[in-house]
Amino acid sequence: METNSQSPEFDLLFKLLMIGDSGVGKSTLLLSFTSESFEDLSPTIGVDFKVKYVNMGGKKIKLAIWDTAGQERFRTLTSSYYRGAQGIIMVYDVTRRETFTNLSEIWAKEIDLYSTNQDCIKMLVGNKVDKEGERAVTKKEGINFAREYGCLFIECSAKTRVNVQQCFEELILKILDTPVLLAEASKAIKKNIFKEKPPQPIDSSSNCC
Repeated sequence: METNSQSPEFDLLFKLLMIGDSGVGKSTLLLSFTSESFEDLSPTIGVDFKVKYVNMGGKKIKLAIWDTAGQERFRTLTSSYYRGAQGIIMVYDVTRRETFTNLSEIWAKEIDLYSTNQDCIKMLVGNKVDKEGERAVTKKEGINFAREYGCLFIECSAKTRVNVQQCFEELILKILDTPVLLAEASKAIKKNIFKEKPPQPIDSSSNCC
């Protein structure tokens, strides 16, 4: 995609944040969405950053997606990444019950502490449904958690790509349907609040999701 230095090449800028325990598949989920591939990845060190452009709701949207480390020793580094996020994706592994329990014990509390946006849209994602035989968390439990915490909810598999697109699309559509978040997304372009450059724009040759 060619950039025009006179004006931005997108209409809206959304900051999305991925949180959850180490090993639940956050990085793989992100890679599956941004590059349409699957890889077994080593744990994220601190925070990773990817960009994807999508066309939705008649707008060209730049997604700046932050993938945070789940390990305890990195947690103090992540608080600043909550700032200004329009969407937060809470990921757990349906085969590891503790990753689900920690959502309410750790991650939901972090959102309350660090999120700067009351209207931020939260998406609960149960990953690794390709391992159905090893399931330790039922879909109903996921639905109940989402209802209690006011989240969108979806189960997916980063490995088989089942529901990966839908996960991000549903979140984006909900942000588009929230006027205060849209106003923020427009201001973000003018302020250029994302000065960090990702290693390489992902999927920049494609304008659609």
